[in-house]
Amino acid sequence: MASNMSETVDISNSRPELMPSNVMQPTRQNTNPRPNMNNSGNKQRFNNQEQQNRYALNKPEGRKSEKENNGNPEDPASRKDSFNGAGGSGNRGSKNGKYGYKNGTKDDREYKHSYNKQAADDRLLEKILSLSGPTLDLAPSINTERKFQNKCRLYIGNVSSEITEEEILELFKPFGESTELFLNKEKNFAFIRMDYKSNAEKAKNELDGQFFKGRAIKVRFAPINAAIRVKCLNSAVTNELLELAFSIFGEIERAVVLVDDRGNSKNEGIIEFTRKPAAVQALKRCQDGVFFLTQSLKPVIVEPLDLIDDEDGLSEKSINKKLSDYFKQRSIGPRFATIGSFEFEYGTRWKQLYEMYKQKEEALQKELKLEEEKLEAQMEFARYENETEILREQLRQREADRERQKQEWEMKERHAEEQRRCDEESMRRQTEEMHLRIQQQDDELRRRHQENSIFMQEHMRNSAGPAPPGYSPPVDPLRDPYEAMAATGSIPALMYVHLKNRESNYYY
Repeated sequence: MASNMSETVDISNSRPELMPSNVMQPTRQNTNPRPNMNNSGNKQRFNNQEQQNRYALNKPEGRKSEKENNGNPEDPASRKDSFNGAGGSGNRGSKNGKYGYKNGTKDDREYKHSYNKQAADDRLLEKILSLSGPTLDLAPSINTERKFQNKCRLYIGNVSSEITEEEILELFKPFGESTELFLNKEKNFAFIRMDYKSNAEKAKNELDGQFFKGRAIKVRFAPINAAIRVKCLNSAVTNELLELAFSIFGEIERAVVLVDDRGNSKNEGIIEFTRKPAAVQALKRCQDGVFFLTQSLKPVIVEPLDLIDDEDGLSEKSINKKLSDYFKQRSIGPRFATIGSFEFEYGTRWKQLYEMYKQKEEALQKELKLEEEKLEAQMEFARYENETEILREQLRQREADRERQKQEWEMKERHAEEQRRCDEESMRRQTEEMHLRIQQQDDELRRRHQENSIFMQEHMRNSAGPAPPGYSPPVDPLRDPYEAMAATGSIPALMYVHLKNRESNYYY
């Protein structure tokens, strides 16, 4: 899938001569979780490639959720219990059934079909996602002949109504292995698949026209009804890429891109699947959806194709000679008309009619070519607008992220500055409180020292006698108040040492 189809841009306002961009919109509605929608203009965005693929694969009438149907028991999407065999009304809870019911009601069968379809869609989506990347340098395909291919299938006509399958198998046994025999006695025909194309050709050449059970049987190669034609391929699509892209629908026997005599692509291809259901699924998916093989937004067009072996053509022994028109047409042989005759006049009119048809076909092809070129130009312009809008959106997102980061950084810076100021203010207050406490303690100590000094002086004046033995003169409280307090016993000796150390640290 093309990865550039993540957004649809409305270009009708910017370029009036261009058609609206709805030519690029997917044709399917999303039944899975809806992608993010942008209400501005005609834009539609997808979160990833998976949502885009689900949008293109699923049908509009997809199953509702339990919330949407309000648990309606008649809605198959809301009755998971009945599918699992839980009890309920009718045959839903009965046994003897693969899904918990005996025969199954209509809703049960519908839910089973819906469940299987959803599972098939999921498997197909997984395969598409595995191929959505680059497809450069694909390995060349090896053409090896396999057994029991579609080109080995033979048609047997004009068989007797009394013939049996065992007799047909015995009739083709000398030419190799055979399988998938289908016999319709009412309409007198059968189909059989041989192992190899060469053995099928031998059986066809040997048995065609032979009498068996009183009838001359006709043996031809059966048309390949499991083939499709793929148109609108670009020059970058090869056999390998074509096979890789359509292998998501089923096993492929042959995938080939048609080329001209110079080896250039005709922009068409043929794909032969192993089974018809795979071809039907590929045809339906590509017709209902929009399938891309490369980066180009030009989708492929898929048409049914019946490959019929035309090597034998219509032989003389195969034509019905009992018809009256046979004798009428064969009554005159090949000839050239005489100029001016009746035959020449009407023969010329027929040739003019054929020429007119050819001219109109060429004119229609030229007109279609001009329309394709116009649409190609519109597509490229829309792609440019789409990519430009994506870049603008990314730039706006980056600017918004940068502005958000700037605001967060400024907020963090302001918070850090406020925290720093608060820490400084708290430290300043703590320092001032500590200095104030120290000052108060010093004032209190100085006051006590002065009181003690005055008391000692008065005591000495009152005593006026000789100093008793062991008496030492008091310390000057003004010179060393802590020592005076320690000498008088007002403070312990250890506290005196602590105060002296703090005083020395404070002043020095």
